Parts: sequence; structure tokens; C-alpha cells
Amino acid sequence: MARNIFKGLGIALVTPFTADGEVDYKAIVRLVEYQIQNGADFLCILATTGETPCLSTEEKENIKKLVVDTNRGRLPILMGCGGNNTRAVVEELKTADWTGIDGVLSVCPYYNKPSQEGLYQHFKAIAEASPLPVVLYNVPGRTGINMKSETTVRLARDCENIVAVKEASGSLEQVDEIIKNKPERFDVISGDDALTFSMVASGAAGSISVIGNALPKEVSRMIRLEFKGEYEAARTIHHRFTELYSLLFVDGNPAGVKALLHEMGFIENVLRLPLVPTRITTLQKMTEILKTLKI
Repeated sequence: MARNIFKGLGIALVTPFTADGEVDYKAIVRLVEYQIQNGADFLCILATTGETPCLSTEEKENIKKLVVDTNRGRLPILMGCGGNNTRAVVEELKTADWTGIDGVLSVCPYYNKPSQEGLYQHFKAIAEASPLPVVLYNVPGRTGINMKSETTVRLARDCENIVAVKEASGSLEQVDEIIKNKPERFDVISGDDALTFSMVASGAAGSISVIGNALPKEVSRMIRLEFKGEYEAARTIHHRFTELYSLLFVDGNPAGVKALLHEMGFIENVLRLPLVPTRITTLQKMTEILKTLKI
């Protein structure tokens, strides 16, 4: 029976682009090394923050191979594989090359707005087809449908290789219901930076973080302090970033964190349409916060 290895700080890795809009493969190497050297526990690639809908099949394959080669087995790698066509996702799971990948992150079907039974059957089919452990991804703000706690727990109990859920519903009540009723081997992972402190305090196994792209050392320290029961020290770190959490998402993800990484000298501040860079006023506020934090 599969168990979850994606614990602690996971990085929802951005896809950097050059000034002319091409994938910046050199910057990817720099970012992966930065994460590994500064406290990340696992990497999450080719998902929402990576602007995956705007990448070609060839680009996605190149990014996957580069991250695997750069990582050299040092951290577990979780890779996005989901969609709203169950048959197509199942086919990809059966035919893709998963060398160097340790798990699959699969988002709730978007646009179709299936029932809870539809969600259950969709993920059951994915679990049966996947050669790797599966982490569910519930993000109703993007998909238009919330996977309820009962459905998540039912999947956790019925499907041996569904090992966790990335919860980004924004509902701490829902998170608590899952944690209370889930099998012991199944974990909840925060999908919302602003709620990570509270979710880990309630029993979540960690976070798949956007802000961690820029500040892995600080975020990983917060989570590790919580794991040790040192909540006051962890809360202090959490409160340092409260305003930054909001600013990172006010103009859409990953516009905020890409601007932050640009200010830190890691990448160009370039996104692919329909996403555009964060507003100057937002960037100025983030820059001021960075100066205050002395990061």
C-alpha cells in the first residue's frame, strides 16, 4: 500500500521565460539548485504555478527531463497530470515516461463541473491507471467545483495509491473534516500559503508553496518548527509574510512570485498570455516588504 512521501515544504515551481518569451532552461537549473540548498523537501513541477496550460508538449517534456537531471534524486518530484477529459488523462498516465518522477498531482476536472460521484469515478480511474502514487488537487477557485471532504476521504479509503490531497478550498473546516476522518496513511497538504500555518497546526503534512519559490529557507523553517510543536516561533515567521501572501496573488498566480523572483535576480519578469506581469504598484509594495525583512 502506497504511503505519502511528499511532506514538509514542496515548491510549486515556476516556469521562467526569457525576455523573448521562450523557456529559460538555465534559470530552471538555478531555481532547482536554490530550492535544494535552502530547505525544500520536494518539488512540484508542471502544475498551476508553472503556467503549464501555456506550454507545448515538447517544452513540458524538456522541463521534466531538465528538473530530473538537475535534481539527481536529491528530492522527491511530484508532477502535474490532470484534466477534464478522464480518458485522455488515463491514456497519458499509461503511456508517458515517468522516469525520475515520484508521484502525480491531479487536479479536479475544470469547466465540466461534475457531481461528487463524477469526481469520485474520475479519480478512481486515474488511481487505477497511474504507475505512481497520486496526490489529489482540490482548487475550486480555478476549477469551478469543490471536492467535498466526504469524497476525498472515500477516495483515500478505496484507492490504495491515492496518498494525499493538496487542499486549496480555503475552508479550514473542510480541511479539519478530512484530517479527522482520513485513513492514517493519507495526508493533507496545504495548497494555500496564507493558510499553511493553520493547516499544519491542524495536522496537515506540509505545503505545496508558491512563496517558497522565493523564500524556501523561511517557509521550510516555519513548517519544521510546527512539526516540532514550536508554534510561537513558527507563528512569528508566518506573521512576517502576511501582507506578502496577499500581494503575491492580487494580480494572479504566478505573476506575483515571478515579480519577486525577478527582484531577487533569479528570472526575467515574463509570463505567457493570457497572464501578464503584476502591476507596478504591487511590485513596489513587495519590494518594500523585502527591504523591511532584509531578505
